[in-house]
Amino acid sequence: MESLGNIIVRVKILPESIETKPEELLNKVEKSITKVASVQRHAVEPIAFGLNALIVDFRIEDAEGGTDPLEEAISKVEGVGSMEVLGVSRASTKL
Repeated sequence: MESLGNIIVRVKILPESIETKPEELLNKVEKSITKVASVQRHAVEPIAFGLNALIVDFRIEDAEGGTDPLEEAISKVEGVGSMEVLGVSRASTKL
């Protein structure tokens, strides 16, 4: 199947515990998604009572299956409590 280009998927990732450091969780996520996506940028968003969410923009190839392979890879990472796709958009060809 021919690639349709790349898309950016913005995902909000909540850790299982407030003890989980966002940087450590991001490293684990990056290692788990290398075959399906790459991290473009990320930010830490304070939620409440010391809990911090990761907001991560992933670049994936636009193909059949959509964001499912990425979501599946993230959900299997140790320390991820929950995740939510916040948005999907076409990636700019300019970097």
